[in-house]
Amino acid sequence: MTLRALLLVNRHARQGEARLLQAINYLKELNFQLIEESTEHPKQLYQIIHQYKNKVDLVIVGGGDGTLNAVVDALVETQLPLGILPLGTANDLARTLGISNSLPEACKTIAQGELRRIDLGWVNGKHFFNVASLGLSVKITRRLTKEFKRRWGVLAYAVTALQVIWKSRPFTAEIRTKDRVFRAKTVQIAVGNGRYYGGGMAIVPDARIDDQRLDLYSLEISHWWEIIPLLPAMRNGRHIHRQNVRALNGREFEIYTSKPRAINTDGEITTYTPARFCVIPKALAVLVPPV
Repeated sequence: MTLRALLLVNRHARQGEARLLQAINYLKELNFQLIEESTEHPKQLYQIIHQYKNKVDLVIVGGGDGTLNAVVDALVETQLPLGILPLGTANDLARTLGISNSLPEACKTIAQGELRRIDLGWVNGKHFFNVASLGLSVKITRRLTKEFKRRWGVLAYAVTALQVIWKSRPFTAEIRTKDRVFRAKTVQIAVGNGRYYGGGMAIVPDARIDDQRLDLYSLEISHWWEIIPLLPAMRNGRHIHRQNVRALNGREFEIYTSKPRAINTDGEITTYTPARFCVIPKALAVLVPPV
């Protein structure tokens, strides 16, 4: 059966331009009828998806987590299934879902995989796949250029983090759950929906993208150098067991700060505090490798 697919590729993604023709050939061999669209401005992807919502059976997105973040709201509204071609730098959503970075394998997953409904995070009206965070991660996002990511790949995240960590200063935040209020002096608060973020770090050891919960951690350190011993543990999420890390989970959180602070969703700055976070269970269907 021929499936009609809207193919959206971020040509500025690390491998976007170079691998576009290769992806098109693979998908056509797998019997997809493609409508190819691209734009210089990721915000226009929302309108493009709505334009084709009654003309296609699914949307295939080639790019990284930032490109996926740009399309997520339109996918929720149209309820079109998502196929992923991991062409970005970190590809954390693909990693969470077990989608191969091999282009032929990723195309095969879209053609022969199974549809799995996943949860989404939501903050101030914006959906996210992986994580929403404020503090240190925002400084990293602002410093991390496309050119630097294209040149150094995932290593760019680590290098940039080391460049900004020593300048980090704690800020005060109020974290509210359904029945408790915490005041924290912190350098970073992250609220995770998926498992991986930031180039392969785990939000907590047992996080899943369909567990219908959010996982929050707060790095409550006084001096920049205290974060250095935490970095190895952050690769597998075990930093949450350290004394200077607060860890919470639940379906909703609210965060307040004395002045508005930028919030990064899947690597893009999209909103500011005060912020309300919640999980949207089974919000979206994604093609993943068969179990």
